[in-house]
Amino acid sequence: MAKDRASAGRNQLKVRVKTAKRRKPSSTAWLERQLNDPYVARAKAEGYRARSAYKLIEIDDRYHLLKPGDRVVDLGAAPGGWSEVAADRVRSTPADPRVVALDYLEMAPLSGVTLLRKDFLDEDAPDLIRTALGGHQADVVLSDMAAPTTGHRPTDHIRTTALGEAAADFARSVLRPGGHFVTKVFQGGAGSDLLTVLKRDFGSVHHVKPPASRQGSVELYLVAKGFRGGDQSLD
Repeated sequence: MAKDRASAGRNQLKVRVKTAKRRKPSSTAWLERQLNDPYVARAKAEGYRARSAYKLIEIDDRYHLLKPGDRVVDLGAAPGGWSEVAADRVRSTPADPRVVALDYLEMAPLSGVTLLRKDFLDEDAPDLIRTALGGHQADVVLSDMAAPTTGHRPTDHIRTTALGEAAADFARSVLRPGGHFVTKVFQGGAGSDLLTVLKRDFGSVHHVKPPASRQGSVELYLVAKGFRGGDQSLD
């Protein structure tokens, strides 16, 4: 039956959108992609606020990062798909919130999630997250942050890698020993400095492109498992 449903999905006619007078071709292409994206339809059917939820679901199903009772930090959280998944899997509740979500964009409230509207690169952002954690260490730090794209791939790669490096530095300061870290990078690989740090500080590092990541997207994720804790030597 599952095979039949998948086959039927592939055989559905593609929805095409006419270019309106006031709509840019790029906007028309985005709308057409949304209307034909099975993950968008699935998110609506299953109650997730964004298709990005399935990227984390697929990563966690493979690498088993999120466990009941864990404390999670979600960087670049808007519109909240990853936070929804994390809150469900660690069993976070309003009475005992275990997920802290940060983004400079406004987010609608989420049950069991402490929302911080803040740019992660602001000087006071790390301390605000630590306060929201209530003095506890995090078990998992997630970062789906990406710099606004310029259309120049090398520039976009460098800017997003820099965000990943900043997220990794923060993760090292709040993770408990044995904790995990996930960050977005772009194809072409993470910067050598970021990989060097992660391989030094974690037991294993994996490059992952989850199935929910669009085929035409250049995004990848680094999954770093088993934080060693403390300062590590590069020697």
